[in-house]
Amino acid sequence: FLFVPAVEVKIEVVIPEKERSKEEMSPNGKTSPLIYKVNGTARHYHLEEHPIASNPYHNPKDVVEASVCHVKDLENGQMREVDLGCGKALLIKESGEFHAVGHKCPHYGAPLVKGVLSKGRVRCPWHGACFNIGTGDIEDFPGLDSLPRFQVKIEKEKVYIRASKQALQTQRRTKMMAKCISLSNYNLSSTNVLIIGAGAAGLVCAETLRQEGFSDRIVMCTMDRHLPYDRPKLSKSMDSHPEQIALRPKEFFCTYDIEVLTEMQVAAVDIKNKIAVFKDGFKMEYNKLLIATGNTPKALSCKGKEVENVFNIRTPEDANRVVKLATSKNVVIVGASFLGMEVAAYLAERAHSVSLVELEEVPFKKFFGERVGRAVMKMFESNRVKFYMQTEVSELREQEGKLKEVVLKSGKVLRADVCVVGVGAVPATGFLKQSGINIDSKGFIVVNKMMQTSIPGVFAAGDAVTFPLALRNNKKVNVPHWQMAHMHGRIAALNMLAHGMEISTVPYLWTAMFGKSIRYAGHGEGFDDVVIQGDLDELKFVAFYTK
Repeated sequence: FLFVPAVEVKIEVVIPEKERSKEEMSPNGKTSPLIYKVNGTARHYHLEEHPIASNPYHNPKDVVEASVCHVKDLENGQMREVDLGCGKALLIKESGEFHAVGHKCPHYGAPLVKGVLSKGRVRCPWHGACFNIGTGDIEDFPGLDSLPRFQVKIEKEKVYIRASKQALQTQRRTKMMAKCISLSNYNLSSTNVLIIGAGAAGLVCAETLRQEGFSDRIVMCTMDRHLPYDRPKLSKSMDSHPEQIALRPKEFFCTYDIEVLTEMQVAAVDIKNKIAVFKDGFKMEYNKLLIATGNTPKALSCKGKEVENVFNIRTPEDANRVVKLATSKNVVIVGASFLGMEVAAYLAERAHSVSLVELEEVPFKKFFGERVGRAVMKMFESNRVKFYMQTEVSELREQEGKLKEVVLKSGKVLRADVCVVGVGAVPATGFLKQSGINIDSKGFIVVNKMMQTSIPGVFAAGDAVTFPLALRNNKKVNVPHWQMAHMHGRIAALNMLAHGMEISTVPYLWTAMFGKSIRYAGHGEGFDDVVIQGDLDELKFVAFYTK
């Protein structure tokens, strides 16, 4: 189990160009309505046409061709970033053949030349996304887009690359999707695929269905008021607005006829009659169902838990409100979880004081072990974060209805203008208790390697499931990682289409705090030794978790 910490990260977000070819419109020549739920009423909005993909060589003026090197300049297994004048490409030589693809990972813009090339795939050095060097297609996650692929030719021992200027500048490509039937042909109370939840798992499922040629109705529903967004950024970049962290623009859902019902909560599922019953009484039939509802944050159970300015970070509005309230004020964070630590790191320079309360003696002890946990704790302390360990909150005190103090069981009283709670979460599966779907004692939905539940035609994905992990001898595990949710969604979609695909990816997570990035690959549950190579004090090390 690999732990690769302490890499300074500079993130550049590449925004796709707004101008696109008209070739990828809906089949009827116009965009279909996107459905929102606003104030309890379903409304239709016809949005402007912004097709997603285009033919890279449609216009000859949009093409550049350049000689980039001699054939002997690259050995097998080597990669090189090459400049074509109006943009860069990644040139790769493997098994005697040359390939050229985009040089930046479409997820957060990492330079792929610093990644790993192996067996026809290049893996991103930051967050582990993996791309096929022959096609540019994304084959492991996180991220939604593939790499642009460029033409390579050899003339007189020189290597030439021919590329679209647009593709060079955007460095991303939406994987081709099926032409779809207009939504106007559908009965609004029935659907072919219903996806409950609009996080990474739900969105990747919908996109994969379209990519594989599924042209019938797809409906996603979410309790959130927003279209799918990059939830990990809520604690890492807390002042982000929903539009900035949207996984896809509104136009995308119109172009590919993916309906999104916002502020809609499913209250029950009737598996016998294949009907989802919503909280407002609306009923929707389905043929195939994906449950990707994620987790619900745990709340504090202490005295005064109802006072104002106590938050779980669940939505962009939560994160934005905390930043506003915390600026130059006193912040208390309860729980040294990934969320709690990321929030503490983000607020350390903005708040007057940041205090972190944790039941364990060291942050991340269960995940990273005591030595690594203490090294991370030391980094936080050097950045003005004060720890109160091996204690918990006994009372939240208010003044005029708003939080004023946090009282600890140790007797310590902390001044607090805002409190963020990060003490864990439970699977959001309560609505399934009477459904007949197999749920374990902790509330997780049990699925097989194909993300199939105990009920035929009903699939589940993301943080709310336990699934067989291949690298742990198919032990049933819950892995609430952003990367894993993407893969779950893809596997579920492929098996809705009877592809017989089993999940086999390696779990991967990352966190970013004070300019340092911690990356973790594998599943180290139950390790009994930690072998560390490098310098813990300098936070430049690799830790191997062994059993």
